[in-house]
Amino acid sequence: MDLNSTQVETIVRQVLSEMNGTDASTAKSKASAAFRSIPATAKVATLVEPHKIVVKEYPMPEIGDDDILVKVEGCGVCGTDVHEWKGDPFGICPVTLGHEGTGEIVKLGKNVKTDTAGRPIKVGDKLVTSVISCGECDICRLHPGNTNLCQNQGVHGLITDSEAHHLCGWFATYLHITGKGATYFVVNDLNLKERMLLEVAAVCVHALKQGNSTGLINFGSAVLLQGCGPVGLMMLAVLRAAGVNHIIAIDGSEKRLEMAKKLGAKTIINFTSPEADTIEKRVGIVKRVTNGVGADFAYQCTGVPAAAADIYKFIRRGGGLCEMGFFVNNGEYSINPHFAMCNKEIHIVGSWDYSAEDYPTTIAFLKQAREMNIPIEELVTHSFPLDQLNEAMEVNIAQKGIKVCYVAE
Repeated sequence: MDLNSTQVETIVRQVLSEMNGTDASTAKSKASAAFRSIPATAKVATLVEPHKIVVKEYPMPEIGDDDILVKVEGCGVCGTDVHEWKGDPFGICPVTLGHEGTGEIVKLGKNVKTDTAGRPIKVGDKLVTSVISCGECDICRLHPGNTNLCQNQGVHGLITDSEAHHLCGWFATYLHITGKGATYFVVNDLNLKERMLLEVAAVCVHALKQGNSTGLINFGSAVLLQGCGPVGLMMLAVLRAAGVNHIIAIDGSEKRLEMAKKLGAKTIINFTSPEADTIEKRVGIVKRVTNGVGADFAYQCTGVPAAAADIYKFIRRGGGLCEMGFFVNNGEYSINPHFAMCNKEIHIVGSWDYSAEDYPTTIAFLKQAREMNIPIEELVTHSFPLDQLNEAMEVNIAQKGIKVCYVAE
């Protein structure tokens, strides 16, 4: 980035005004170093059509008074990214995906003094982003505690590319956060893997809150998890950190079930094994480990309709269910409501996304998991550079690992 003498002088004056007790030479050195680190262009990995992510390069945008420029360090690949890559179900192509990202602030607008939690913010801080709520719809105005249900909710990484805003997703070298409605949090005390896992952890922290609303989850509960993908395994870690001691995990991958065991599952059931290859056999196992009655509560973490139909059979009378597997429309399933719900008087809640208010709790969970030696960092199994994100999607679809990530070079 080329600067003339007037621009350099302006930068130095600005830094001097913000740094009490710092001499001019030190301020000038810090200002010059900071601005040298910002290149003239940024790269983004744009999904231009299904199955085709292309790396493009754009001039670095001007940063407004309410904006933040972040140098991207990494971003998890979400199942939502994969669904969008496969067929653009949201109709947002061209789009720079990536919403599980994190990075370092390299430039701040003059009006940005604190993060969404009210903590001081500065250049050099590590940052994550949360949802963008409109503040104007009926939910935002009348039910401010449910901003995750905002009718116009946005998120960096699911915003259609435009000439005015190319750096709008975390699958890039830089992210440009623009003023109104954006939420973000300083996370200097978390490492890169923890920061890349924070968004999926927020999904699970919100689902725990939904489950807790039924009054059925406590230290003595037997909680069943169906599906040990990244969301299911993170949900397991959240439950363990919350004090649930008996967790039953169901999946068809031995590798994922081994991870479930490491995270704290007491009972694992592989539905591809001969002893559990029918729903009747699986229900029998669940009842054997729950004194013959079934699970107190269950989390349905797959996007498979047949699995969603099965889960009611694992739950005891008077038990509960949280459905959190269908973040996209994967189809319908059929149940008999008499046997599945009414006769058992099951408490059912859905869980959708998260709100910015869930982030401080999620940050606390990540620290608690670290204290309890719950090995959530081992969920990150693959990393890819920016120009190999098509391959990252293929690895994710093939379930060759658990959490696939983009990590900046």
